[in-house]
Amino acid sequence: MLRRLRVWLFDVEAPEQLPERVREAIREQQERSEILIGWAELVLVALLALVYGATTMAGGIVQEDYSFEPEVFVLYAAFSIVRLVLAYWRRLPVWFLYLSAIADAALLMGLIYFMHYTYAQPAVFYLKAPTLFFIYLLIAVRALRFEARFVIVTGLAAVAGWIALILYALGGRGGPPNVTDDFVEYMTSNAFLMQAEAEKVLAILLTTVVLALAIARARHLLVRAVSEGAAARDLARFFDPGVAARIRSAAMSIRAGEGELRDVAILMVDLRGFTRLSTELAPDAVMKLLQEYQARVCPLIAQHGGSIDKFLGDGILASFGAVLPSATPAADALRAADAVLQEADRWSEERRGAGLAPLSIGLAAASGRVVFGAVGDRERLEFTVIGDAVNFAAKLEKHNKEERTRALADGATYARAEAQGYVPPAERPRRPRRKVGGVADLVDIVVLG
Repeated sequence: MLRRLRVWLFDVEAPEQLPERVREAIREQQERSEILIGWAELVLVALLALVYGATTMAGGIVQEDYSFEPEVFVLYAAFSIVRLVLAYWRRLPVWFLYLSAIADAALLMGLIYFMHYTYAQPAVFYLKAPTLFFIYLLIAVRALRFEARFVIVTGLAAVAGWIALILYALGGRGGPPNVTDDFVEYMTSNAFLMQAEAEKVLAILLTTVVLALAIARARHLLVRAVSEGAAARDLARFFDPGVAARIRSAAMSIRAGEGELRDVAILMVDLRGFTRLSTELAPDAVMKLLQEYQARVCPLIAQHGGSIDKFLGDGILASFGAVLPSATPAADALRAADAVLQEADRWSEERRGAGLAPLSIGLAAASGRVVFGAVGDRERLEFTVIGDAVNFAAKLEKHNKEERTRALADGATYARAEAQGYVPPAERPRRPRRKVGGVADLVDIVVLG
């Protein structure tokens, strides 16, 4: 039980059980937190200096020769600056973090200790200093790192410091203490009330324990959030960004069989001759070629509002207006097609210049109403588009070989694109009433390239 509590509070074993990328993400969070803590400490020391410099205690004889507050502030400010510089350099060792937590408490106890010298009072005088309330702020600052151990160290250092001040006062330094059980006498004189000091120690301990438990719980949630965030970023690379955003923002769990009717445009892209090349090249060379092709084509589709529905080997199925409804899906698809064709020409020239065989890209655009939604089972889901427009685009892309073209669109889609604001780069040849394999009716087609 104690071992589990120690692991839960201090996170002794958990980091080693996490993937390196998650540990690195947590380290980055902690390093940023240390910078924030460093600035918080500087602000705190400046605030304390301002309080001590701008206020005076009513009554009593102030002995300036025994006022060591400036020296304490200067020393701690220098320590805080060194700590902040190390935080920016990402060179804060763990032992220095412990030292810093103890130094926080030591600063406050040092300021409180010198008060009875400054005001020429017995040592019990400083036990009523309101400066002690700053200890709760110092403990809270340690919570910014999301590690309970530093909260606990700060709280224990504060308790130890306050107990040391109590013992010093009971030792009769600066005058014998007037121990009393009368609360009124305690409040109106330099009397010492043990119950009052015990309450202060208990309050510091309880604050430390409650905050440590809260931070331990928050840290486990942080680790979980970082782990899931890292996993989500990795998984998002396997999804179209629009689909990933849709999954993240879904109000309820996404289930198979849920779909929506959308008016979309479909773009099918294919790398010509890839099947032959895959048998001639080494496996690494095949994958590298495929990656280069996709790295050139996919960003162009995304730039024009398209979403990659799936990769079909060397084929790419993209939709426009499916993931997010669009008023210009056909125009966006044809603009993307033009961009892909231009990039294909550049790629061929680059390969020729490098002494490699040029590669050709074939594509086709179609449009219509489809169902967009999730398919699969409870264990694995996939967002996709289903409908005649998808099948028609695939058949039209294959028809490029019959027409000896690189890119086609059916006449209806082309007219729709022009109505949506698409301006072609040049006059496009039109071929009416063509027989497309797998399509019952004759099709008017427009040659895009």
